[in-house]
Amino acid sequence: MAKFDGIFEIQGTMKGMTFYKTKDGLLIRAKGGVSKQRIMNDPAFQRTRENGSEFSHNAKMSQLLRRSIASLLPLAKDYRVSSRLSQTMSWVKNLDFESVRGQRKVAVGIASESGKQLLRGFNFNANATFGSVFKSQYILDPVTGVVSIAGFSPSIHLGTPQGATHVSFSIGVCALDFETEEFETTYSERTNFSVGSGIQDFVLTPLTLPLISGTTMFYFLIEFFQEINNEQYPLRNNAYNVLYLMEVV
Repeated sequence: MAKFDGIFEIQGTMKGMTFYKTKDGLLIRAKGGVSKQRIMNDPAFQRTRENGSEFSHNAKMSQLLRRSIASLLPLAKDYRVSSRLSQTMSWVKNLDFESVRGQRKVAVGIASESGKQLLRGFNFNANATFGSVFKSQYILDPVTGVVSIAGFSPSIHLGTPQGATHVSFSIGVCALDFETEEFETTYSERTNFSVGSGIQDFVLTPLTLPLISGTTMFYFLIEFFQEINNEQYPLRNNAYNVLYLMEVV
């Protein structure tokens, strides 16, 4: 795949080359020449079939995780989050040292500490990362899901985008079984305050905890707002919001 840089904008297929438009510009690729039937049956394409099977699995597990936080994800994401998360799932899947090639699973890889570590710290909006916005310390209790923040000063500890007048903190706790594809997600209430307020202490507590078993993931959501006539509106359609995977247990 290559980027097309020309005077005229071309879309479609011409002389075996396909031109198509993406968010990254106009791209070009050669038209495929191997039939699907051959790929599915020819022994020479065994590795291709194995890679394709695992690629599909990675994408499915990425979609499953995104579904498990469907209430949070629309509030803080970039347009590449699906592919970035699928890539991370591929790394987790590679830690499955039990299954044969082509059948390795995220469910096995995530059971290891190394697999959990690969997901920890994932930013769903790469344009607004947790470290660039939240500059204080927090304490997460993985038993209760409670997040405690002491001595927080917005003027010092918050990377506030231009135009923001208020910000909200909230957390989510998700139990996800990558084998059965079951999940349950619970949330805290939002703590909303002015970006011009003084030093505060916060305790973010999930209303309940998930009851099902599985990999437990703890999320931190930061939302920015602009207040106009006593009404708060999402700043720049949530472009500056943060969704951060704090911990995986």
